[in-house]
Amino acid sequence: MVRANNSELSFLLLLSLKLCFPCSLLFIGRPQLWTCQLRHATFGISFVLCVSCILVKTMVMLAVFAASKPGGGATLKWFGAAQQRGTVLVLTSIQAAICTVWLVSSSLTPRKNSKYHNDKIVYECVVGSVVSFAVLLGYIGLLAFLSFLMAFLARNLPDNFNEAKLITFSMLIFCAVWVAFVPAYVNSPGKYADAVEVFAILASSFGLLLALFGPKCYIILLKPERNTKKEIMGRGTTTS
Repeated sequence: MVRANNSELSFLLLLSLKLCFPCSLLFIGRPQLWTCQLRHATFGISFVLCVSCILVKTMVMLAVFAASKPGGGATLKWFGAAQQRGTVLVLTSIQAAICTVWLVSSSLTPRKNSKYHNDKIVYECVVGSVVSFAVLLGYIGLLAFLSFLMAFLARNLPDNFNEAKLITFSMLIFCAVWVAFVPAYVNSPGKYADAVEVFAILASSFGLLLALFGPKCYIILLKPERNTKKEIMGRGTTTS
């Protein structure tokens, strides 16, 4: 099953999810200069790496089934291992460039804010450029939408274990979390905005992890008889 579902991209996807979880720690605790500068950059690059892997996996899936049709063999030459790695690298580099411009053009430093409470001073990180933050989130949303759209188109492909269905479900969870995040973040003052962002990071990361790898772990650990080439390709008899 690991080989059938593009093992290299699956391992890279797991690595990116491992990066997504600890980046939430940068939002916890007393704001420091380095945490203020790294928190959104780390979050943005980690999630783009994750969603890029999902997008490329979906593109490869569509290309493989397109190549199985008469005259479609030329499609696969554009989706080799080098092209897959290159696509993920380019998509992630665009987000890295957005984060670099944001860090250079804005002053992401801690500040003392007393406008939320008259009797309290809230120590928080300055977001800097709201436009840059919107571009960062918008780029993640664009890749997630493309992944969802392509996975939705591939959901009925003739495969006994069609990963496109899992990708479609995982992208629904991911998009739902971040669509709900935007109004909650805008209406949350000070430290509560950080709490909302931490919740969105953890909820979307857990959603992707469980939706994409939960069914695989179930079959590998509890139904090993279904973890065969014949079963995955739909030529075997499914056992219950």
